[in-house]
Amino acid sequence: MTKSVLRLLSAASVLFTLAACGGGGGGGFSPPPTSGWQPGVFLAASTFQNRCAVPRTGPDPTNGNQPYPDIQGTTTDENNFLRSFTNNTYLWYDEITDRDPATFPNTQDYFDQLKTFGTTPTGTPKDQFSFYFDTQEWFDLFQGGVSAGYGANFAVISATPPREVIVVYTEPNSPATNAPMPLLRGTKILSVDGTDINTTTQAGVDILNEGLFPSVLGVPHTFVVQDVGETGSHSVTLTSATITDAMVQNTKAITTPGGDRVGYMTFNYHRAPAEAELVTAINTLRGGAGIDDLVLDIRYNGGGFGDIANQLAYMIAGASNTAGKTFDLLQFNSKHPSTNPITGQPLAPDAFHNQTLEFSLDAGTALPTLDLARVFVITGPGTCSASELIINGLRGADIQVIQIGSTTCGKPYGFYEEPNCGTSYFPIQFRSVNDKNFGDYTDGFVPSAVDDAMANVLGCSVPDDYTKQLGDAAENRLEVALAYQAGLGCITPVSVGPRVLGKPGFTLDAVDAVLYRSPFDSNIVMRRPR
Repeated sequence: MTKSVLRLLSAASVLFTLAACGGGGGGGFSPPPTSGWQPGVFLAASTFQNRCAVPRTGPDPTNGNQPYPDIQGTTTDENNFLRSFTNNTYLWYDEITDRDPATFPNTQDYFDQLKTFGTTPTGTPKDQFSFYFDTQEWFDLFQGGVSAGYGANFAVISATPPREVIVVYTEPNSPATNAPMPLLRGTKILSVDGTDINTTTQAGVDILNEGLFPSVLGVPHTFVVQDVGETGSHSVTLTSATITDAMVQNTKAITTPGGDRVGYMTFNYHRAPAEAELVTAINTLRGGAGIDDLVLDIRYNGGGFGDIANQLAYMIAGASNTAGKTFDLLQFNSKHPSTNPITGQPLAPDAFHNQTLEFSLDAGTALPTLDLARVFVITGPGTCSASELIINGLRGADIQVIQIGSTTCGKPYGFYEEPNCGTSYFPIQFRSVNDKNFGDYTDGFVPSAVDDAMANVLGCSVPDDYTKQLGDAAENRLEVALAYQAGLGCITPVSVGPRVLGKPGFTLDAVDAVLYRSPFDSNIVMRRPR
């Protein structure tokens, strides 16, 4: 396992705090004046590209082991590259305050200033999503489904005492599932390595974070847990290991009381292996008598490759339902109304992809299809970016989408990777619109009584249900989807109170879980030509 994933999880694991802390805001930095900087005057980014304060040497594994392109430069050169590049490609380039690059000794700090600090009409920051990443780490991450941990995806429902931490799903063939008493969806964490989950000491908080989100492989950690329906508790010891994440799980056909066959699958990651796994899943659902409807569960899928979202949308709808339709169109800033500034290609609508694209299968093979005119989509606040593209692209092609769950996160923006001197930068570069030219869902898609062809999607608001496994027909959201498919509308699952889960005997708060995702798994990412 590379350091990349370990550092990623370590950075994402500061989940518990003793008290709320304030943070710095944008726009308050006042650097001292220096000579040589002309506000509003920008040289081409290529003038400064690969001029590095610390040049790398040797073969570059992210570029076919070709020699690194780095030459000796300065931090100011790197900052100047970022200044010119964002001025050219950032979606809101005209809202950036031009700051002297020579006054920032750290490129990451300078990048953090190269964005808009404006807000949406609801008061949400317009740019919540621009980020940077170590280039080697990024390459390792998007190449496959590998991470470090136990294979249990923990969600923090409450980060302050009384804390609630649960397992929302697990990865197959992992320490979590291979334990004598395996962790399951809904398992509550009561203590870690002898430290109570409600500890109020900094040392205790550090133990919780390191146990739940380990930074070192091969170290055992002991948990006291409580499974759904368990009156007591039990302990389980897990050793952190390299985990291969499953992109797709729980693919099956459910026969309803009315005799219909409803397909179901959990789709968790838009990484490269998803291409092959989605093809396998669709072929499984096409087997036998086929299916009459599909429930696509993307409640925890934060995003990734936009082209994989496109492929899945095509596999759901099929050739006849998407003929002549656009999946999406990328729109860049006003400097680039007709040309993609990254690829140099003319801007044109993206058709639905009907072939494999060499993510994890050889290119050029026809994709299997379900040929459905509607799809049920299970969503939550972790349904973001590339997952939202599926919803928007299908609705733009007049495929009926019925949304079951809660409002999605609202990320119609995306990026190409821009590497320089060992760091890959991702300033927001484009927005995506569908065949109907709609892409204004910055506050998320909302399950609603009426579909307005915009952000309100026909469907049912249903709280998450941790008492049943994903794919169980009695799990609240799938239960409502199946009832809606049967013509019953938005039924109310068995309920025991407004802040309690919808199944008797388990008193976990019925709120949406927050899962911590890598930047790759939380955005719309386009493959950059190399």
